[in-house]
Amino acid sequence: MNDQSPPEEFADVNEAVGEEWESETTPYERIRHVVSHTYSPVSADAVADDARTTPKTARKHLNTLADEGFVETTPGEHGSTLYHRSPESLVVEQAADILDNVSTDELVARIQEMREQLTEYRSEFGVDSPEELAVNQTNQALTESGSPQDEIDPATIREWKTLRRNLAFANAALSIGNAEKFVDSDHRSTDDSVPA
Repeated sequence: MNDQSPPEEFADVNEAVGEEWESETTPYERIRHVVSHTYSPVSADAVADDARTTPKTARKHLNTLADEGFVETTPGEHGSTLYHRSPESLVVEQAADILDNVSTDELVARIQEMREQLTEYRSEFGVDSPEELAVNQTNQALTESGSPQDEIDPATIREWKTLRRNLAFANAALSIGNAEKFVDSDHRSTDDSVPA
């Protein structure tokens, strides 16, 4: 038999974790974390709620994040402002992650493979995009209502879209990597030309 008493239970585990998060981070860090996962426009009040801060503090930090390009704003109802993660910040984040985990040579090889796969999709289906494929499939279904047809698996359309998105991220990573090399090279040559 165990003589130890059971550990103290939290009335609400989520509340305890939230309190710990609040004590270990600043409001700015919490707001940035919340909005980093926000792709649909939301109010400052909603962000404040999730970030465990006041709406006034949330607005201040959201406006700073908008100035930095991390957040985009859109008009809401009754003159309010809504906030969401900017696509540019997501692209830069994804590109940085790729550069941290994949060598330039491997990235170039993967980009070539993805381009070849996209060419295969275009050739196989006779259209330039997954959206065009979906429209063609719908049009075919409407005109040939009585006859059996070859339906394209929705997973194929999703895979094509994902491949296209991944290629865009990989191209962005390669471009950023190349730009960093030029900036670093220019910076070093400037440092070398300055006499000590």
